[in-house]
Amino acid sequence: MFYFPLWWYTKGAVHALRWCLNLLKRGNENLAPSLWLQNLFVPMFGQFDWQGRVLSFLMRLVQILARTVALAVWIGLCLILFLSWLALPILVVYYAI
Repeated sequence: MFYFPLWWYTKGAVHALRWCLNLLKRGNENLAPSLWLQNLFVPMFGQFDWQGRVLSFLMRLVQILARTVALAVWIGLCLILFLSWLALPILVVYYAI
């Protein structure tokens, strides 16, 4: 019982941080805004005329912006999750008293 707070803020916090970073990594792999950025000027569907290039550029630009915003929200949620882990014992003790 006395070791629990020490574990929670040392080994437990490291484990929670690794879990949150893994969650963030999987979110980045799913959204992949950098992959869309690499292919920004590549025409979609083999449309090499100017209309196809403009449409592909605009579509990918919208995708990059939307995925970057989604990734920023995901980072915020992961941060809130980790900070909740750290704050949980303090809140439990506070409300118990």
